[in-house]
Amino acid sequence: QVHLVESGGGLVQAGGSLTLSCAASGRIFSLNLMGWYRQAPGKQRELVARISSLGTTNYADPVKGRFTISRDNAKNTVTLHMNSLQPEDTAVYYCNVDRVRSEYGYQNNLWGQGTQVTVSS
Repeated sequence: QVHLVESGGGLVQAGGSLTLSCAASGRIFSLNLMGWYRQAPGKQRELVARISSLGTTNYADPVKGRFTISRDNAKNTVTLHMNSLQPEDTAVYYCNVDRVRSEYGYQNNLWGQGTQVTVSS
């Protein structure tokens, strides 16, 4: 099956930047909507940003103007550039693909293992 592998989390001071990357493994023919979600302690998982296969993006209001999502369809990757990070951005960040077609057939709603982002004040 196709798996999503995230990297790039860590600890940063408020006002700093981090970049998260997510790569889909396997022989992939197409990836539909790719996105990043986050879950802070005691809170529900929420959408951060997502990008269609054609590059159309949408962002959650709290991150607009600070975060940028992009994808490389040739490399099957999605990246989240995070600037002006604030303590309230602290969460586990998850990569998501809503639908993938690969050598294994179709898979829906894939999640990565999550990567911790901690912003200190």
